[in-house]
Amino acid sequence: MVEIKVIYGATWCPGCSRLMAYLDEQKVTYTWINIDANPEALKIVEKINDGKKRVPTVEFTDGTFMVHPTQEEIAKKIGLIKDMGLDFHDLVIIGGGLAGLNCALYAAREGHDIVVVEKSGIGSPSAYIEVLDDYPGFTDAIDGVELAKRFSKQAKVIGVEFLTSTGVVDIQFRGSHLMVRTTAGRTIGAKAVLVATGRKYRMLHIPGEKELLGYCVHYCATCDGVFYKGKEIIIIGGGVKAHEDAIFLSRFASKVSIVGRSDSWKAPYELRRLVSEKENIELIKNHEAIGFEFKDNHKLTGIRFYDKKLIKEVVLKAEGAFVSIGYTPNVDFAVGLHNYTDDGFIETNTNLMTKTPGLFAAGDCRTCCTHQPILAAGDGVAAAVIIHEYLLGKKKEKKLKD
Repeated sequence: MVEIKVIYGATWCPGCSRLMAYLDEQKVTYTWINIDANPEALKIVEKINDGKKRVPTVEFTDGTFMVHPTQEEIAKKIGLIKDMGLDFHDLVIIGGGLAGLNCALYAAREGHDIVVVEKSGIGSPSAYIEVLDDYPGFTDAIDGVELAKRFSKQAKVIGVEFLTSTGVVDIQFRGSHLMVRTTAGRTIGAKAVLVATGRKYRMLHIPGEKELLGYCVHYCATCDGVFYKGKEIIIIGGGVKAHEDAIFLSRFASKVSIVGRSDSWKAPYELRRLVSEKENIELIKNHEAIGFEFKDNHKLTGIRFYDKKLIKEVVLKAEGAFVSIGYTPNVDFAVGLHNYTDDGFIETNTNLMTKTPGLFAAGDCRTCCTHQPILAAGDGVAAAVIIHEYLLGKKKEKKLKD
């Protein structure tokens, strides 16, 4: 049996914290080495990753390595995922973020039999929220993972089942119920299904992006910002995420340039005010990114933009780039069972139901959500109330047929 030998990580790495929390919960033993405090470990990580300090890097007893593994990949590697066969629940919730957990908590209190399926760890969809400083009930800031842990703890107490490190292959409609097939080989029947899978970082899809990914092009400021102490970086984007990332990265970088493609900034006044107070943040409008320039050693030499005012291409120099143009929804499954907007989000009616009876959506994966944690949590509560009424209706229908 393959086991984890060593996890090479760092105290500043949120991915390391999430992975270790998951393994500790699963009672998996491993050795943790902080590469910032161990030069030899740093050399090992850089050798595996072509000179990059990519963590977490996981070494296994069979001599293989995984870099930035998902919890599902880890679980498959060390045998935590097993075929669980077929079972049936009142409600299957796909996604363990704030929307899914709140729905589970409130629906379980109504006495429904619920299972939550999450391909990462519970709370992971909230892990990219570094700090919540405006969530009701907390006078001090709280991070997204900690908040989700509190919700999941409440849900577990009242009997919610959690399937972690398990993704969903597809959802099939069976007329009277829905069938959810997981990557673990488990098929789960349900009277209702809630899709609350959140979102992921949006890519530019321009030349050089894939080649430089993980070297000097990044999407997660909290994950990779520490590598740019005293360096000049560019943030591509003009919205909320770009401004939030700029404020965070200004702690490390000597200069941060926010480069947006329009002639206005799509961020709330308070965020724009905070950015304006930072002396090392520069704002550049009307520039659309069209390509990354780099050397053979994956070193960024410049970013090509189309200057809409000068009506020509220009190259801006930077030592690193962060793509902060928003998110796309995690809805690669259930094709045909719901409608999508042009940008890929799930369309629902006023009752949060898709075009398929019994299939609901909540939180950041659906349209009309403004991608605020409190609204995702509220969406989950609303879904619980609506699904409860839907399940009561199903029960009445069954009684009439009987």
